[in-house]
Amino acid sequence: MPLIECRDVSVRFGIGKGLFAARRTLTAVDGVSLSIARGETFAIVGESGCGKTTLARMILGLLAPSEGEVLIDGEPVGSIPRARLAARVQPVFQDPYSSLNPRKTVNQIVSLPLDVHRIGTPAERRVRVTEILDHVGLPHRVLNAYPSQMSGGQRQRVAIARALVLGPEIVVCDEPTSALDVSVQAQILNLLMELRDRLNLTYVFISHDLGVVEHLSDRVAVMYLGRIVEEAPVAALFAQPRHPYTQALLGSVMTADPSRGLPDLRLGAGFPDPLNPPPGCRFHPRCPVAIDVCAHEVPALVGARDRRVACHLVTADTAPSIA
Repeated sequence: MPLIECRDVSVRFGIGKGLFAARRTLTAVDGVSLSIARGETFAIVGESGCGKTTLARMILGLLAPSEGEVLIDGEPVGSIPRARLAARVQPVFQDPYSSLNPRKTVNQIVSLPLDVHRIGTPAERRVRVTEILDHVGLPHRVLNAYPSQMSGGQRQRVAIARALVLGPEIVVCDEPTSALDVSVQAQILNLLMELRDRLNLTYVFISHDLGVVEHLSDRVAVMYLGRIVEEAPVAALFAQPRHPYTQALLGSVMTADPSRGLPDLRLGAGFPDPLNPPPGCRFHPRCPVAIDVCAHEVPALVGARDRRVACHLVTADTAPSIA
């Protein structure tokens, strides 16, 4: 049984432009199904607005799906008591400068989940906090420090410590390194990998940074306008992307050679509009290899668990190339 399972989940929001304007429906996630094994690092990638953070919020239990269900160990997230769910699933947010209370010390921030769950005496909580600080590589002298007295990397370590203090099984990382310097990013990524192995954690990793995803994850799901268009083991996806959108994403990675200029993705200037998604394959208006059927028929996400692709041009033996 997978530890995390999403069964055909969709999320819709009503969007109003003004007092007299008719409300419109935004489908942020549309019919997504996936499963994540215990101990796995599962990455979800895609452009801003593709629905990856909304999907993460459903796994955290912060947002109920409009349709479908999310399960943890076979149990619907909506039926798990809030305290028990929080003890099993914890987030690490993008910006350590805004996710930590500036008026609280490190000890107060990290021990807050223990206080809320009424775990241990104050002395026992302090011991637990120091143990977690050891895990994330922070010295005990920062216990009485405030976030404003710490660097970005140190703040993110505090955020990770707060997420781990209850001993969760699942950690949802939403762009956990994007607000940090490149050198600090590497340190945090290495820390996350070390903690995964030491504590047998399962990660759901949300990112748009393909280099980070390649370094950290076991499997990757690529999202476009609320749907998964490709899912594969990380090595297979980076070696042989099969969906044209995945190929474009990998082709968009900048190189260190200034003579090569900006990559030409051949996707046009139009940006996808989640309030007005196109019929058929949602990528077809930007796809350089689209055929007639793409404009009116939604491609199914087909294949085995280790490789699924939603493209009319992909078969068991062939895949299109936008190069």
